[in-house]
Amino acid sequence: MTAPVTLDRRHGPHGEVVLRRRDAAVPVYEIIANGCFLMDTSDGRSERLLVDAAWLALDPPPVNASVLIGGLGVGFSLVHAAAQAHWGRIVVAEREQAIIDWHRSGPLRAVTEAALADSRVTILHTDLVTHLHASPDRYDALCLDIDNGPDWTVTEDNQNLYSPAGLAACRARLTPGGVLAVWSAQPSAAFEKAMRNAGFSSVRTEEVPVARGVPDVVHLGRNPL
Repeated sequence: MTAPVTLDRRHGPHGEVVLRRRDAAVPVYEIIANGCFLMDTSDGRSERLLVDAAWLALDPPPVNASVLIGGLGVGFSLVHAAAQAHWGRIVVAEREQAIIDWHRSGPLRAVTEAALADSRVTILHTDLVTHLHASPDRYDALCLDIDNGPDWTVTEDNQNLYSPAGLAACRARLTPGGVLAVWSAQPSAAFEKAMRNAGFSSVRTEEVPVARGVPDVVHLGRNPL
């Protein structure tokens, strides 16, 4: 690949967010937040697994299930959910207006244009933690991918999501039997313990295979019936 080219740079209440492109056989787009690499379009396995793992953990699977995706990112989780008929309502919470703009009218439109046109999809410009605490809505699944995981947050206030109060807010937004799925760049035994302490059942960690290094993971837990 060539050196990255900066396509857009925005400064907002949560710091700096940058969209870059690396030219290859297929261009790769990267999102950088406060100087920290978040994700790119080179491989969407972990984003797809996040959605699939949440669905497979629903037992029994509800009809017209609803899912809240925390973080729009490069759009792979949204696109994957929109391609599946069993999701009857798909809500995405994204706090960075820049990222929403890159999908609606910028370079990432090619990734998510069809999904954004799906009548089941709603994009909310809101902070995820604020939405969890303030919204009366309940979902069958929460698929959260807002930074690099419980032990490596991009901004300090993201730690609120993984706190006891944040996990309690997640449970409050889940239907009985609903599933919380949290993506992480590395396994976190401490977060598994925090999920159990918050009242989640069937807590487990599913690994995402990678070529080398520590695997990405999805932490899963159910809201008891």
